[in-house]
Amino acid sequence: MGKINILDEHIANQIAAGEVVERPSSVVKELVENAVDAGSTRIDVTIEEGGLALIRVADNGSGMDPDDCETAFFRHATSKIASAHDLFAIRTLGFRGEALPSIAAVAKVECLTSPDTSGLGTKFVIEGGSVKAKADAAVPRGTDIAVRELFYNTPARLKYMKTIQTELGHVTDYMYRLALSHPGIAFTLKHNGNTLIQTLGSGDLLQVIAGVYGTAAARSMLPIRGESLDYRLSGYIGKPELTRANRNGISTVINGRYIRNFTVVNALLQGYHTLLPINRFPLAVLHLEMDPTLLDVNVHPAKLEVRFSKEPELMQLIEREVRSVLGAQRLIPSAGQTERRPREAVVQEQLELYRPQDPQAASPAGEAAAGREALYGEARSAYAAGDAAATSRRESSAEQPQAGADAQRGLPASPRQPQPEAWREPSPWRESASSPPQRQSPQESAQRRQDERTLRETAAASEALLRTLAPLPADAPPALPAFPKLHPIGQMHGTYIVAQNVEGLFLIDQHAAHERINYEHYFDMFGKPAQASQELLVPLTLEYTSIEAVKLAEKLPQLEQAGVFLEPFGGSSFLVRAYPHWLPKGEEQALVEEMIEWLLSEKKQVDIAKLREKAAIMCSCKASIKANQKIGTLEIETLLDRLAACRNPYTCPHGRPIVVSFSTYELEKMFKRVM
Repeated sequence: MGKINILDEHIANQIAAGEVVERPSSVVKELVENAVDAGSTRIDVTIEEGGLALIRVADNGSGMDPDDCETAFFRHATSKIASAHDLFAIRTLGFRGEALPSIAAVAKVECLTSPDTSGLGTKFVIEGGSVKAKADAAVPRGTDIAVRELFYNTPARLKYMKTIQTELGHVTDYMYRLALSHPGIAFTLKHNGNTLIQTLGSGDLLQVIAGVYGTAAARSMLPIRGESLDYRLSGYIGKPELTRANRNGISTVINGRYIRNFTVVNALLQGYHTLLPINRFPLAVLHLEMDPTLLDVNVHPAKLEVRFSKEPELMQLIEREVRSVLGAQRLIPSAGQTERRPREAVVQEQLELYRPQDPQAASPAGEAAAGREALYGEARSAYAAGDAAATSRRESSAEQPQAGADAQRGLPASPRQPQPEAWREPSPWRESASSPPQRQSPQESAQRRQDERTLRETAAASEALLRTLAPLPADAPPALPAFPKLHPIGQMHGTYIVAQNVEGLFLIDQHAAHERINYEHYFDMFGKPAQASQELLVPLTLEYTSIEAVKLAEKLPQLEQAGVFLEPFGGSSFLVRAYPHWLPKGEEQALVEEMIEWLLSEKKQVDIAKLREKAAIMCSCKASIKANQKIGTLEIETLLDRLAACRNPYTCPHGRPIVVSFSTYELEKMFKRVM
């Protein structure tokens, strides 16, 4: 006799169930997808004990007649495909006909269904793959399937189930994805009598996002739309400050099917280029529509993975539209958490107190206080009068010397307006011309000399810093209209620049701002290596292991495209013959070594654009000012001007925010001036 036998159908169903039904969430997925395919507008899911005791899915879809109700539990029974040609034009979520028989093989199933509104339907009971009952019943239109005691006849499978909370988490996550995939369907999920998910089915995707991720997250979502010859894209993406620690916040829906696809996610992340911190991921819901012939959904047992026929075109569409949406936004996160309300609010009344002053009793301290109050009053008037007058940053007398200094530093000359008197910073060592000369004590004279020395040291440091600021190219793009015009106030802890405008208060990370300026400068410079490389009088010698030397010898052409020229020097040694002359002074060898280290770590084909980016990030970080470094008004203004001219002035190359804001309303709310 032969050794090969045909498996019993019952055993075959149990084996097949191992591929389709892995855990309770797999049962929910298959049953709910069938309900969606039936044209339901409302789907209610009820589970108990994480789905191991009960899973019940009720819908108001098309239902089944008595014959179809029984046939549906046979293997490979389906109404969604009839020929091999249909496999290349699948528009439904389910199509294999394996779900119901696989579930019935490892659980006790009861199905109530009716195809019309007559109130008459069918009750079908099947346990462990064996039919127990079939009878007429009073059933409303739709289908109601209850799955009890999952894996009751496969104790080995039941033994390896996780905790109730873990299984519930898988079910909840899938229901969230399905609600985001079909905002036009009202979903309800209940566990042990508690409602976990409830959507209205209004078709508003943003409303579903608010129900899933919260209203605060929904406010930070940006609509995205785009299309090409083969694809149509819609959905919402989150602002860069709305991030997650993993990719679970990214939902991709293709023709109504939630899928997982690394390439799509990677295209989305490329659209957020340099806008996200390291190891942080955005919140996004992307809906893609395409001809089914461009999509193969029959590549994964759970139908969670697909293949595209024109994948590069799809990736370009996603990346382009994400960049376009983010590029049109002012991506300055608000530091305040107060919800903005209309300005017509109760404002605290301000009382003007006038106190008669005896001229003979006036003290120097009182005169100083009065002078400060007059100065602040003029400042408020000038600020309210108009932004044009308030943006003047220097006195007209300093125009010519500053223009000469700019020319010496290689900075483009810019027209400057005279600064209103109200905005001049009071100097502690400058006496008023109208004040009578006063005799100073030795302590006061010493303090004044110390202040003058501090001023000279600060000016010298300013000159050194301004030389490090990358000059603005002649063809630099104009300042982005979304980036606000900022008026510097000062510096905090030698790390943050404090600025203001009519909208409120702004804090700028000076290191991150300088990094962004230098990054864009160096990225452009690395694109023109032939114009930048210089021969070294004394070449640098670099030593590597024999394996690294073999790899490096293959990647010398990539280094040359970045302006770094190496040649073998015998054994595992290399000579650096030339590198770009604009590399940060004193950091040339370290930067070349880091570029080579990155090249050696790349296992795939090296992308020249990525090499330029990595090299630009390395240069920008080393050439930028650091925290706890004092800078003066001139450097602050130059830094802000350069930042406003950047293509992306909101984040540093590593994705950290550059600017945070406090709106005037938030400040007034903090001080209870607005109730």
